[in-house]
Amino acid sequence: MKLAMIPVLIAFSLLACMHCQVAASGQAQQNISAFAGVWRGEFDGLPGIDIVISDEGGQATGGILFYFHFRPDVNSQWTSKPGLPEPMFSMKVDGETLRFQVSHRRAHPPRTLHDPPVSFLLTLTGPGKAKLVNDSEGSGPPMVMTRSDF
Repeated sequence: MKLAMIPVLIAFSLLACMHCQVAASGQAQQNISAFAGVWRGEFDGLPGIDIVISDEGGQATGGILFYFHFRPDVNSQWTSKPGLPEPMFSMKVDGETLRFQVSHRRAHPPRTLHDPPVSFLLTLTGPGKAKLVNDSEGSGPPMVMTRSDF
């Protein structure tokens, strides 16, 4: 009698494990959806960073665009110019935080051609709001990011 119960217990255990995996997958997809969209950050009233994140079948994909701030001389107004868009990779959602990396090779060539990737954290702070932190540097203020419809 006890031996006959073993297959039943194994079947219930397998069903419970499959339910947990489906629930965890649904939770991960829900968290990715919280980050999906266009995020914009400004620095001194000028564009600073644009991020586009999409949910591709439960997998986060995205790209990031950094703006260069400059002025021709000390008497001129600051302005910004977009750099080259870079893909985001190693994207992982951990609760309210999206961890990702960006290549630094093309940031300031030729001196950056062999630089390792830069790690970032995008943490949700409220509806349509997040903060972006350069996790590789470990210092500096976060950039406030706002979700945009375009």
